[in-house]
Amino acid sequence: MGRCDGRCTLLVICSLQLVAALQRQVFDFLGYQWAPILANFLHIMAVILGMFGTVQFRFRYLIFYAVWLVLWVGWNSFIICFYLEVGNLSQDRDFLMTFNTSLHRSWWMEHGPGCLVTPVVDSLIAPDDHHVITVSGCLLDYQYIEVLSSAIQILLALFGFVYACYVSKVFQDDEDSFDFIGGFDSYGYQPPQKSSHLQLQPLYTAG
Repeated sequence: MGRCDGRCTLLVICSLQLVAALQRQVFDFLGYQWAPILANFLHIMAVILGMFGTVQFRFRYLIFYAVWLVLWVGWNSFIICFYLEVGNLSQDRDFLMTFNTSLHRSWWMEHGPGCLVTPVVDSLIAPDDHHVITVSGCLLDYQYIEVLSSAIQILLALFGFVYACYVSKVFQDDEDSFDFIGGFDSYGYQPPQKSSHLQLQPLYTAG
């Protein structure tokens, strides 16, 4: 029963991770954030592999999933530091998210809750194929939305890591116990057998 509870909980966590990653992937595509798009794709593949390992009792897949979650926590921690401009990180370094292929930023910058976008006409600082805008009235700035999204990813990853380690340990213990039970055959152990032959003895009677 404990193993079933652990597997079911891990499947629920993986399902939540999958939904959160797909939602994030959509908005990163809309904002042309190529680095997060690549990271999200790898994360989706790892989560699917973790779900497969949970259903098919493959503890090695769960170990791979757990190792990936450590990297995923590191990536999302970097995202948080990037949008909060911790240390030398700055949002002006667009090449970190777009591989220097465009000047786009987070989709939430223009489409956040309550944001009012006003185009700046005849701006001298805009490239030929871009336009300058001003954003005002946002109830929540886009960088905090990105930070919140990454924080949710980290929280799910921590729960997933704990349960992945637990379930993989249960699977490994079960596999070792099965090997131990079947190990008697390798030593040629044979249970004692009863003889089915009866030995007849002559019967003497007094005459």
